Amino acid sequence: MYVCVCNGITDRTVREAAASGVRCLGELTMRTGCAGTCGACAEVAEQILAETCCQPAAGNDAVIQAA
Repeated sequence: MYVCVCNGITDRTVREAAASGVRCLGELTMRTGCAGTCGACAEVAEQILAETCCQPAAGNDAVIQAA
């Protein structure tokens, strides 16, 4: 789904940014342009960032033990 219509940013783009280390809206705006025009998408973008950065990546739920 489109999160930022002004700049054509999708929820997938926001999730990918979060997975690469983006943790705040300011950094997301600098990297993608999301929320950089009208700002109507800021709340949704922040919610997606929060949800994504707090979830383990798919397939990474196994515990790695040192040998």
